[in-house]
Amino acid sequence: MPHLASDLNSITHVPIAKIPASGIRAFADKIADIPDLIKLTLGEPDLNTPDHVKQAAIQSIQNNESHYSAQKGTPKLRQAISDYLKRKQNLNYQPDQEIIATVGATEALTATMLALFQPGDQIIVPTPAYALYFPLIKFTKAELITINTAKSNFILTPLALSKTLAKYPHAKAIILNYPTNPTGREYTSEVLAQLATIIKKHQIYIISDEIYSELTYDCAHVSIAQYLPEQTLIINGVSKSHAMTGYRIGYIAGPEELISLIAKMHAFMVTAPSNPAQAAAAEALINGDQDPAQSRQIYQKRRDYIVKSLNKMGLKTITSEGAFYVFSKIPAEYGKNDEAFALDLAHKAKVGGTPGSAFGEGGEGYIRFSYAASEANLHTAMTRIKNFLLKKDEKK
Repeated sequence: MPHLASDLNSITHVPIAKIPASGIRAFADKIADIPDLIKLTLGEPDLNTPDHVKQAAIQSIQNNESHYSAQKGTPKLRQAISDYLKRKQNLNYQPDQEIIATVGATEALTATMLALFQPGDQIIVPTPAYALYFPLIKFTKAELITINTAKSNFILTPLALSKTLAKYPHAKAIILNYPTNPTGREYTSEVLAQLATIIKKHQIYIISDEIYSELTYDCAHVSIAQYLPEQTLIINGVSKSHAMTGYRIGYIAGPEELISLIAKMHAFMVTAPSNPAQAAAAEALINGDQDPAQSRQIYQKRRDYIVKSLNKMGLKTITSEGAFYVFSKIPAEYGKNDEAFALDLAHKAKVGGTPGSAFGEGGEGYIRFSYAASEANLHTAMTRIKNFLLKKDEKK
């Protein structure tokens, strides 16, 4: 195995070396080798990609669609995205100028931040929040401004936003994610309208991460772009909605002036997504409205079971309105040391969850469990956690 030449070490101290990996992946890697571990860590659907979507990818390969697509994505996919946003959210985006198909929502976020953020820019993030935001903001040398939502039931309130913008009047962007990873909380249209009224008074972008928009329970998803299209960039994709994480197709929709800048960074990074994956995504958005509906029924049943089970054990858990996560308060004896609890749970109960602190200060003292896992695994995991907690109580 080759090792870096010793005289190259001195020139390899680049900024990214000082940026920690995503807290989600870092903890998952830490416990990955534990035998017989039930992993409720990563947010990846355990369901299969719908057959009609698979066939579209196969047909693309058989049609020898092996050349570069347009850098912003195939015309068919961008039109499908445009039609989908109109159909679902009554939003109007021109497929040629206002939409980019990306290599997953991760690339959409990365290209957006690298294109728009500069050193010293102030970026507002309500926490707990998706862990990827933090290293990306740090890499751009922007300043992270957090709003702890733990005391407001994990929802950003208009009052908290107003106070933050008064304190940081030159903030450049706010990142919203709803339904939220890690809590599963969804924003109502009333709250979004109130937040939009406040944001409209400021020169600030909204990066609206709506990757879980199709996975809501007992409520309909509403995009803040309905209220502020001129200030909003929508990030979305088919990974969660159609169980297509490995296909790596996301998208960005927003004002042409911003999209043209992000498109340059996107082209520098990836040139374009793969043709078969784009064909599959187009099929999912054109003919796959019922696919997420079927998934929602499965996930909602799992959510109800895991929330009820954890609450019975004393791990206080809010009922999420979307995504496929539950966020539970850890036992009082651990204080806010959620990593210690998560490690104990992994080593002694053989159940993997993600420490809440991986999602920022608002997540401290909590643990996230993904219920994108089979019912059998969820039942076994809940039994193991229950027995672990009972044994702890007996030793007191």
